[in-house]
Amino acid sequence: MSAALDYPLSLAVEDFVPVLLTGAGAALLIGPLRTLRPRTGRTAAAGTALILLGGLSKAVWKLLVALDGPDVQAMNKALFPCLSFGFLLLAHALLTLPSNGPGDPARRTPPPLWGFAALWSATGAAGLALRSTAPHMVLTIVAVTVCGVRLILLARAHGDTAAAAAGGLWLTGMYVLGPLAARPDQSVALQWVEQSANTLTQGAFVLLAWRLEKRLRAASSLSSSPTSDRSAA
Repeated sequence: MSAALDYPLSLAVEDFVPVLLTGAGAALLIGPLRTLRPRTGRTAAAGTALILLGGLSKAVWKLLVALDGPDVQAMNKALFPCLSFGFLLLAHALLTLPSNGPGDPARRTPPPLWGFAALWSATGAAGLALRSTAPHMVLTIVAVTVCGVRLILLARAHGDTAAAAAGGLWLTGMYVLGPLAARPDQSVALQWVEQSANTLTQGAFVLLAWRLEKRLRAASSLSSSPTSDRSAA
């Protein structure tokens, strides 16, 4: 096994933690989005599945390498293509949420979903031409930025400072982690630093999603209550 593929078993196992945290955070947002509009919930669920698929693919690849198994590079390189499409779908779903906090029933009209798919396809074509996943890494950062900014604005609109701060930490961590994860040759020590930071970053995402999910559910219940219906009348 080369130095570039020297993964201790403990490091490989720990890599599943941030993957599951990211999936949990995204999954927490599906319920409020489905309540708003079933189709939006399905889009968010598809995005969550792709985010999990990309993360688990690389985590399983690391585990195989740590166990002296086959080096299946397709599993390693699936990370950013899956993450970019997954976060694009989640961003599209989040852009449909009301803008102005509790009591605002107005839905935003996001760009058409086919536009997001076309952007991902064009990025994939660029990646094939360059023989690199770097274009998908850049697109992942862009999609994460849209998701993060949207979530922070929603948290602020609902008066949740802690959730907004968690969103800022998540975004900052993602900006740092993307280029680190794309480096081909990493020492074991650097990988431990990367994965520890990733776990903290995705923990912030779960906190953000959990707090915001409660706020969105409460706002949804308020807007659909008989009292609010009479007030609207």
